[in-house]
Amino acid sequence: MKLGVFTVLFAAQPLSEALEYIRKSGLDAVEIGVGNYPGDAHCPLGELVKSREKAHAWKRQITDRGLEISALSCHGNPLHPEAAFARKHRDVFEKAVRLAESIGVRTVVNFSGCPGSSDKDKHPNWVTCPWPPDFSEALRWQWEEKVIPYWTKAAKFARDHGVKLAFEMHPGFVVYNTETLLRLRRECGNNIGANFDPSHLFWQGMDPIASVRALQGAIYHVHAKDCRIYPVNSDVNGVLDTRSYGDEIRRSWIFRTVGYGHGRDFWGDFVSTLRMVGYDGVLSIEHEDSLMSTSEGFQKAVAFLKDVLLREKPGAMWWA
Repeated sequence: MKLGVFTVLFAAQPLSEALEYIRKSGLDAVEIGVGNYPGDAHCPLGELVKSREKAHAWKRQITDRGLEISALSCHGNPLHPEAAFARKHRDVFEKAVRLAESIGVRTVVNFSGCPGSSDKDKHPNWVTCPWPPDFSEALRWQWEEKVIPYWTKAAKFARDHGVKLAFEMHPGFVVYNTETLLRLRRECGNNIGANFDPSHLFWQGMDPIASVRALQGAIYHVHAKDCRIYPVNSDVNGVLDTRSYGDEIRRSWIFRTVGYGHGRDFWGDFVSTLRMVGYDGVLSIEHEDSLMSTSEGFQKAVAFLKDVLLREKPGAMWWA
């Protein structure tokens, strides 16, 4: 298994500087944001899609430093009820797939998106309970009229270009847990799988290890990000928390650098279980820890995960 990073962490730096820092930190791979929510600070997507020569020159900046591209990421909402918003995010997605094919990257990371509850809505509507019956009807409408029709065509488009789609299971979108990921895969195509980020599962009360096992054969990319739940707040208010991420002291949970939400036992088991279900790709560090600077959080994640990967390496002994 290899160690990488989602380079939006270094969006304020030019790509060349970010790559040098990543290389010197001893990583193997980079995940590049190409637009939508992650932004496109390191990838002039429109320009690269138009020119194969420019696309390969851009890629060589990465590969000449001994790094590989684990995925192109365009996390967005192509199902947004505002037509212009959805159209923009769909366009970025399609260009990401075309660029991936051009430069030999096999995985594009995205969100499933979330529509409204009718064609009249202006905002997404994430349904989280079956009652009153309006919610069940809205959920049925979303999947049958919006989710399945769009992603069936989009998955075929990606498949025709030799690309797998890795969806991050993220609350707020129609794919947010194991069941909804598997449903989308079943309904729309088996080139749909997971960008497995355990942080979003922790605060929903899920066991990421159990989810990894249930998703055997359907994990195409992995984010390394942690989450800390604070019972002093969650015991009172639950985990459906709409407070600002900056209000750490009052939130029920916050994102943490790996090792600061769950310890060595979890992350070792996580890596081992990924290997057992057939995933031996990249662990892509995603840093959203509001209690640490970019450099501090990144370097602590690198050191922690290097130790985990060394100790969980197949054939390794505890005394090695």
